[in-house]
Amino acid sequence: MQIQRCFRLFARSFAAAALLCTLFAAARPAVAQQPYHVLDQWKIGGEGGWDYLIVDSPAHHLYLTRGNHVDVVDTLTGKLIGTIAGLHGTHGVALDTAGKLGYISDGGGNAVVVFDRATLATVATIPAGTNPDGIVFEPATQSVWAFNGRSRNVTVIDAATRAVVATIALPGKPEFPAVDGKGTVFDNIEDKSEVVRLDAHTKTLTAEWPAGCESPSGLAFDVPGHRLFPVCDGKKMSVIDSNSGKVLANPAIGDGPDAAGWSAKHKLAFASSGDGILSVVDADSADYKTIESLPTQRGARTMAYDAATDRIYLVTAEFGPRPEATADNPRPRPTMAPGSFTVIVVGR
Repeated sequence: MQIQRCFRLFARSFAAAALLCTLFAAARPAVAQQPYHVLDQWKIGGEGGWDYLIVDSPAHHLYLTRGNHVDVVDTLTGKLIGTIAGLHGTHGVALDTAGKLGYISDGGGNAVVVFDRATLATVATIPAGTNPDGIVFEPATQSVWAFNGRSRNVTVIDAATRAVVATIALPGKPEFPAVDGKGTVFDNIEDKSEVVRLDAHTKTLTAEWPAGCESPSGLAFDVPGHRLFPVCDGKKMSVIDSNSGKVLANPAIGDGPDAAGWSAKHKLAFASSGDGILSVVDADSADYKTIESLPTQRGARTMAYDAATDRIYLVTAEFGPRPEATADNPRPRPTMAPGSFTVIVVGR
């Protein structure tokens, strides 16, 4: 009799535990199922390092900055379809809203290089500040904003005339910019751990805010939700109210990030990190929980998000051992294995 009673108690406990597990699983939001996966890897090869990349979704083009050139990859086939050559030290690419021209921040040449997106031919070279790095096209004023890392200012170029119309001083070293499409420009100030706001109409600096984390680099922007997402050292992302500058949250991300992305459809923020982790943050929840830490490949610190296909493109390569530090080069980078430059495609 005692044995039978024990069995009945065990059965009731087991059933209750099973019911609780079922209810807990049903209550979890869909985004918590870690929706993103590595779908493909495209071996591009070629010489040169890399910096920022950008997707031209309607044209199915992916632009990859590669030092003295920019590679253009077909996102339907993963094949290299062209190169913009004759450059000196590229950092970023901006695209106009008409679908005709692109703008390259050629840091080594202290210039912005204009190219035809149909032919990939260079059509103009416009002097900028020292080492233009982050670059963005501002739609409301039809202007190009090149953020100069060494001269710590921004060169503003009128897209119609290709003339420099302003040079705006910044409080420190700028990194990646973002725009709201209505004439407001934001940018990270890496060495000050700040985010600045600029007015494209008056061409003035209008605000300086603490970034809420150290050394911000990449920056994503939820325009309708008025939220900025700078990614920083210390494995942190910040969430900042773009109206007030108030820091709302500090989600955890990977180590050594350099780029960020935003999905308006899924209300997700992304951060790509040098440790080979793509972090996915649920910005539709009050706690901004990091719902996925997807392994990609070490060195995949920059990314581009294509909202039309919900795909993320990252780039990296294979590396040999790091050379010994010297007085002339105290932080040497490891040598890239020849032919190993790769685009990693992430999606659902």
